[in-house]
Amino acid sequence: QVQLVESGGGLVQPGGSLRLSCAASGMIFRVYTMGWYRQAPGKQRELLATVPVVGSANYADSVKGRFTISRDNAKNAVYLQMSSLKPEDTAVYYCNAEVVTTPASTLNAYWGPGTQVTVSS
Repeated sequence: QVQLVESGGGLVQPGGSLRLSCAASGMIFRVYTMGWYRQAPGKQRELLATVPVVGSANYADSVKGRFTISRDNAKNAVYLQMSSLKPEDTAVYYCNAEVVTTPASTLNAYWGPGTQVTVSS
């Protein structure tokens, strides 16, 4: 069993910044691609950014140039630095990780419970 927990959400003014964190724990042999998603009320979950173990990150057009994803492989953690926040960024933000739990296991995706980000004046 793998658990992911997000932190760092909260209320921020338009134009402000916020940094989200997510750490994976439990039965982990190795964590591969990690990412951030968000879901606003009445809308589908949206992919924001992913980062592989090795290589460049990928970003959705809606956040490109404003958000930065990073990871700490030693801590099985992923971060999302958000800048120039807009009211439309308001959503529940979720982290995701592709994890191999044992040397003989296949890759599976896991999700955190989410953290609320509200951008309002």
